[in-house]
Amino acid sequence: MKIKFCGAARTVTGSQHLLEINGKKLLLDCGLYQGKREEAYDINRDFLFDVNELDAVVLSHAHIDHSGNLPSLVAKGFKGDIYSTTATRDLCAIMLQDSAHIQTRDIEYVNKKRKRNNQKLFKPLYDFDNVHDTMRLFKTFPYRKKFYLDAFDGKVAVTYFDAGHILGSAQVMLEIAENGKKFNFAFSGDVGRPNLPILMDPEYMGNPDYIISESTYGGRVHDKAADMDGQLKTVILEAIKRGGKIIVPAFSVGRTQEIVYALSKLFSSGAIPQFPIFVDSPLSTNVTDVFKIHHECFDKETSALISKGVDIFGFSNMTYIKDVEDSKQLNNFKGVCMIISASGMCESGRILHHLKNNITSEKNTVLIVGFQAPNTLGRKLVEAKDTTGTFVRIFGDEYPVKSKIYVLNSFSAHADRNELIDYFSKFDKKLLKGVFLVHGDYDQQQALQDVLKNNGFSYISIPEKGSEISL
Repeated sequence: MKIKFCGAARTVTGSQHLLEINGKKLLLDCGLYQGKREEAYDINRDFLFDVNELDAVVLSHAHIDHSGNLPSLVAKGFKGDIYSTTATRDLCAIMLQDSAHIQTRDIEYVNKKRKRNNQKLFKPLYDFDNVHDTMRLFKTFPYRKKFYLDAFDGKVAVTYFDAGHILGSAQVMLEIAENGKKFNFAFSGDVGRPNLPILMDPEYMGNPDYIISESTYGGRVHDKAADMDGQLKTVILEAIKRGGKIIVPAFSVGRTQEIVYALSKLFSSGAIPQFPIFVDSPLSTNVTDVFKIHHECFDKETSALISKGVDIFGFSNMTYIKDVEDSKQLNNFKGVCMIISASGMCESGRILHHLKNNITSEKNTVLIVGFQAPNTLGRKLVEAKDTTGTFVRIFGDEYPVKSKIYVLNSFSAHADRNELIDYFSKFDKKLLKGVFLVHGDYDQQQALQDVLKNNGFSYISIPEKGSEISL
């Protein structure tokens, strides 16, 4: 068996890992790389393998950096099966369509300036027809039910286990028969955190012989998930004193629903005064509808509230916005309000317009509640938190950052260093022959590599993009 690391190697986004098993090829995830626009466009356009030789894709979850380049794969000729959980398929159905829409709209906006400057024009990576063709290839399975990949002649079985990261997210356990031998090969996907609201905690999936594991926060420790509500309350009360808007870039899947859930508890308990909340994202609205039909992913607390008739994703002072004209009207809103909008890393979508119109006012607040990849606008805002005189580029123009920037890592859906150590502690060190760390900045991967070695794990590799390893 061979592994080729085609994305998310020594970086966080663009998850793609190619396995060659018995002469056939399986891709784990097919995510978009997110970063500088032109660099990202070139990376996402060109795969590090021949698409026509690919037999199947196994998807861990629906986040765009794990699923977002599937339509490009199909546009280049892939016609094999795409395997996922049912919730992941349902999320991809709306997220990939939204991705195609955002690419088309944003590239049209950018190309207006590039045309005036006689610069090379961009084209969308894929269109709605490519997304339609992609969704026809999905085959779905529930957690903890073994199934065989059709193209692999009964030699590769897969079992999904709950990763506790977002709705439908999964760890992948492959049972592989090759050259008369059998072994277990695992892919962590993105590992969630214990005690996050709404979702089940990450499951133990059994002992693998080898594992490809994420390492996003391999050297950092988050604030406790239990601190979410208190930290959010503090930020809101301080923002209300300044009398401005609270702009929240949030992933449409998971993070938006978690914030709404936390707000509903703060309002109902009287911890914060009533004020308008706007979820300005058609995708977030549609994703929330998907959440409502997948109770199998919810934890006991959330299930109990739902059984009592509580609408955990809505309250009287909250408005979901779909229409673009209603979104524009938020520019004229006077007084305190919160605008939750995508994308979570501030690289596309309506959040860019809200930042452009609000970031230059000292009255306003920008609240960062998720991981921000290097070179994204979101990361630049995080870096501006404790500095003055910082400018950021939005739609090609420079804007001074005068708003108050807050970063709450208690909302992170990624396991931190201690939680990853606990995750690995459940595996038998004698059986685990190899660990391959992906989906992390290199310094975070090195930190996790060191701590795993100190905890008795013998072989931990940090592969480079394009590198190949034979087992």
